[in-house]
Amino acid sequence: MGKRIVIALGGNALGTTLPEQANAVKITARAIVDLIEDGNQVIVAHGNGPQVGIINNAMLALMHEDHSQGATPLSVCGAMSQAYIGYDLQNALREEMLNRGITDKPVVTMVTQVEVDPNDPAFQTPTKPIGKFLTEEEAKEMAEKTGFLFKEDSGRGWRRYVASPKPKHIIEAGAIRALSNDGHIVICCGGGGIPVFRTEGNHLKGAAAVIDKDFASELLAELLDADTLIILTAVEKVAINFRKENEQWLSDLTPEQARQYMAEGQFAPGSMLPKVEAAVKFAESKPGRTALITLLEKARDGIAGKTGTAIHQ
Repeated sequence: MGKRIVIALGGNALGTTLPEQANAVKITARAIVDLIEDGNQVIVAHGNGPQVGIINNAMLALMHEDHSQGATPLSVCGAMSQAYIGYDLQNALREEMLNRGITDKPVVTMVTQVEVDPNDPAFQTPTKPIGKFLTEEEAKEMAEKTGFLFKEDSGRGWRRYVASPKPKHIIEAGAIRALSNDGHIVICCGGGGIPVFRTEGNHLKGAAAVIDKDFASELLAELLDADTLIILTAVEKVAINFRKENEQWLSDLTPEQARQYMAEGQFAPGSMLPKVEAAVKFAESKPGRTALITLLEKARDGIAGKTGTAIHQ
């Protein structure tokens, strides 16, 4: 019997420009179809950092050129990025499956909303920079026009900063589950999902925020009762004492061991730390669940227990 697997694709799986993305998804598709070919039920989540930045910059340029255009909400930019990443990725997956004679697996992209708490402390301290670098004068002018928060970024210029709240619920989880159960390969939760919160009645309002795609993928894996969460990154395994003389690569971790290493500051915030945190949460969510952190091209070997870092109880 195959496993139900949620895959969280990192930015390196998608490239940073339109031409790069078109080429990158071909390599990405091969690795994903390896798992499908082995009989696994696969759901794909992904990041959108470069892509949503491109869209955001384009919308700002439009606002400069046409003063009748207001600022485009970040939630709308996120929706646009989900669609155009999904367009390339679903076509690459379909082509790769047909090349291997797999003809019974439709592929679909689900524009996905993820509920956040408007009272999440993250909204008080925005930490995620988006968009291009501006001069201080440009940033002040843009802040006056849009109400956006801009901060100086490490001496490189000024950038817009937004919050990164934790995901509470995936609005389209039921639809994703139904499609997956029916044999579809579903691409969803792009960029961590479009952050929304509930207002009066049943209305969902987009939030100016970015949800970490690893936390969103973990929540998705829980809601779909997945067996395995694969978080793909730029290294084959998780390491302690990374890039030091006593560097040690880890093949297996219990949640307790992972917490000890986190307490020691072994994992970089904004890089490996959220991946390990998400992996631990999934591993503890139900007996028998495993999270795997590894390279894209090593996903098949990782599922077979040959490489990667497996986090399990």
